[in-house]
Amino acid sequence: MSDDERTIDGEPADWEAVFWDIGGVILELESVQGAHAAFVEGLVDEHGLELSVEEAVDVWRTAVGDHFRERDGTEFRSAREGYARGVEALVGEELPREKWEPDFEAHFESSIEPIPGAPETIAALADREIHVGVISDVDDEAGKEMLEQFGVREHFDSITTSEAVGRTKPDPEIFETALAKAGVTPERSLMIGDRYDHDVKGADEMGMHGVAFGAEDGPAVSYRIESPEEVLEIVDGT
Repeated sequence: MSDDERTIDGEPADWEAVFWDIGGVILELESVQGAHAAFVEGLVDEHGLELSVEEAVDVWRTAVGDHFRERDGTEFRSAREGYARGVEALVGEELPREKWEPDFEAHFESSIEPIPGAPETIAALADREIHVGVISDVDDEAGKEMLEQFGVREHFDSITTSEAVGRTKPDPEIFETALAKAGVTPERSLMIGDRYDHDVKGADEMGMHGVAFGAEDGPAVSYRIESPEEVLEIVDGT
């Protein structure tokens, strides 16, 4: 980073808040895909489905994807409702949640992994005089459970989810809600995300500084990092 990149309006940066997305930034998405594949394989065996695991996973992902694609703009839609739709598409009938959710939870909890370095960086930020928050498009309870499992929930000063707000990124309401909770100014706030349009550009349009972690390039990117630990360099101005 150059000295210019560490300034706000020509003055040395004095950051008030760092906000994190969850999926792809704290949560390793490949581990989620593995959890879903293991769950689907169990459904294939349990219901004697005449599908290969690969075919079944395709059916599952298509149904879950359709659930989200059919939403109106930035309207929130529950992931769990999408998973229920995936189960129905596979087994050919709607199943009560108590019939499949325990297995889903077991596979999910045993499979998901954090992004290397993310928990340690979050803990280090919590030791600094800065607000540490979450802005994420997740079901509220599920998001908090993931943070708890990774041992970082206690380090967050605020958690803002799309379920709680009723809108997903890049809707301004979710960013406005998070900023209001934190009591900070957007100009002195960082948003770490792995999606350009939703996380980085959405934050930029609110006056926040977008930190791209795996997100594509674009004019809204204030900083680009290759590992979570690099956030500390931005905050500390090193």
